[in-house]
Amino acid sequence: MAGDNKDRLGSKLRDTEAAREDQWARKRDADLLEKIRERMSHTACPHCRQFLVAKTEAGVAMHVCPAGHGAWLDAAALKAVLKEQKLMLGRPTHRTSVR
Repeated sequence: MAGDNKDRLGSKLRDTEAAREDQWARKRDADLLEKIRERMSHTACPHCRQFLVAKTEAGVAMHVCPAGHGAWLDAAALKAVLKEQKLMLGRPTHRTSVR
């Protein structure tokens, strides 16, 4: 019986440690995402050097140049736009190297 209790205690300690590691990893991921968002809010247009502005149009999040020099999308947003275009046209779009 003593061995069984020892095994359960060891198991609980491992579970507790794993939960703490998961919690630490979630907090670290959230901190890194916040840093990325902060950095994106200070990204400048390569043409005019004005800061990009976050904008959502037709459900697609992007950063746009306030002077109209372009828009920047992350890979997931670009894939969503291409998928929607494919559905609207009813035929496949050309292959891109976006991953």
